[in-house]
Amino acid sequence: MVRRPAGLFWLGVLLVLVGGLIASLTQTAGRTIAVRDVRFMGANGNQLSALLYIPRGVTAAKPAPGILAVHGYINSREVQTDFAIEFARRGYVVLSMDQAGHGYSDAPAFANGFGGPAGLAYLRSLDVVDKNNIGLEGHSMGGWTILNAAAAFPDGYRSMVLEGSSTGSGFAPEGTPTAPRNLGLVYSRYDEFSVLMWNVARAQDVTGSDKLKKVFGTTETITPGRMYGDVAAGTARMLFTPATTHPGDHLSRAAIGDAVRWFQQTLTGGTPLPASNQIWPWKEFGTTLGWIGFVLLVLGTGGLLLNTRTFASLNRVPGEPRGMVGGAWWVGALLMLAIPVFTYFPFFHLADRIIKPGWLWPQTITNEIMLWAVLNAVISLILFLVWRATSRARPSGAADDGRSGPEDRTGPEVGKAALLALASVGVGYLSLALTDFFFKVDYRFWFVGLKLMNTGQFRMFLSYLIPFTLYTLMAATVLHSQMRRSRRDNMLVNVALMAGGFLLFLLVEYGTLFARGALFSAGEPLNVIVAIQFLPILALLGIFMSYFARHTGRIYAGAFVASLFVTWYIVAGQATQVPL
Repeated sequence: MVRRPAGLFWLGVLLVLVGGLIASLTQTAGRTIAVRDVRFMGANGNQLSALLYIPRGVTAAKPAPGILAVHGYINSREVQTDFAIEFARRGYVVLSMDQAGHGYSDAPAFANGFGGPAGLAYLRSLDVVDKNNIGLEGHSMGGWTILNAAAAFPDGYRSMVLEGSSTGSGFAPEGTPTAPRNLGLVYSRYDEFSVLMWNVARAQDVTGSDKLKKVFGTTETITPGRMYGDVAAGTARMLFTPATTHPGDHLSRAAIGDAVRWFQQTLTGGTPLPASNQIWPWKEFGTTLGWIGFVLLVLGTGGLLLNTRTFASLNRVPGEPRGMVGGAWWVGALLMLAIPVFTYFPFFHLADRIIKPGWLWPQTITNEIMLWAVLNAVISLILFLVWRATSRARPSGAADDGRSGPEDRTGPEVGKAALLALASVGVGYLSLALTDFFFKVDYRFWFVGLKLMNTGQFRMFLSYLIPFTLYTLMAATVLHSQMRRSRRDNMLVNVALMAGGFLLFLLVEYGTLFARGALFSAGEPLNVIVAIQFLPILALLGIFMSYFARHTGRIYAGAFVASLFVTWYIVAGQATQVPL
């Protein structure tokens, strides 16, 4: 069934529906928790966004403890969903907010205490919340967000959980034995940010951190799981060290359970459900099914449209390959794996120096990825031209390289391919809009999530689209022309060529981390974590390019689908540094 476009389409529809239903039933704990999309005003009139979780039976007459949950840098409110689900199942009202400049909260990022003070003020304004029983939970930069909230309202909360975060670090108030109140620190044994957070080279050495000892009010090595201070006095301290990484906190039963246990010890009210009783993995499973369904919908829609009268002229069988063969092909494959990885850090740092966030391109990380993509396209173009100039089996037309030929009206064909791509991705976008409307979830696994765009992000999408299209056009040309060894594009080979280099890169980085306690590139923790997303996204680009090249004999439709998708994915998921 799945070899036919209709089969792909309807299987995609099924996975989207089933995945959305599973994720929704999990997020609402079987419809016992109401999940609302809320907006509220922050400092300087900036609008902030959040998901509000209200357990059944909680009313103004029967208020419940509240928890403000905040994600880390270049994430969004949905990344904290697994924590929010488990908090809400235990009777807490949870406000999982988008930091300033993230998700649907107004830019700029980093401003006004990251939005934390406004988030706490909004949570305290809700009549369903017991204002004497409020907890704060934040992951990474979200920890600095809640620390700023605590500093703004020192008597406005009762306890706090920092997940992979720290006091101080230049972005939040320094910690003392009495501030913040009742601090639970969940700091994983393989956290990549140990130097930044607690001034130790390896996360497993956090127990000996002088900075942490100061917060815990001791001069001795800290014992994980031991209670320091006193809950009633607000000076309680406890360290938890689950065996995971910084982003791994979101998929860790131990890390989530530690946060639950701390609030059960330091907040009154709620239900005594054991911390080990967790259902959030089903939500991850459901939103992952949605991801898969989205991809099948895009492919199936494109295949179905190619059988219509409007797009039938695009439906061609690829010509005989005249790409590299033998040892030359393996050299080309090695270059495709190596160049993107070896240029990754240098091009990101170059972007930081020459492309400052501005009105046209207002996202720092997106600018880094954009420059990396464009410069990799330039390198690929140079190598492609050298190959064309020196190859004895030089391509001679459309049947060979999938770009143009003497019998083609290339301009109209490219325009029609663009319309096909827009329609295919548009159906995928519509499916996400309906999933959000009916189930209040997106397509997501871990922190790799596909979100709807708001109006400001759509404007950014248009400004970033051209650079990313140049990248996908060049990548598609290389895959379909230089590296194609059979009449039909080999999808698995193309996926390996696109993403294989980053797979090896991450194996080296995390193999070193688990073996020695520090990343191979210890000074690049943020960029290493960003690279995790390159693995699935580049693999999806390989799938899109291969499928459409196989059915059209040209590079254009696949390249346009890939550029629309990757620009949307990046822009909707990044932090925005400049107000729009």
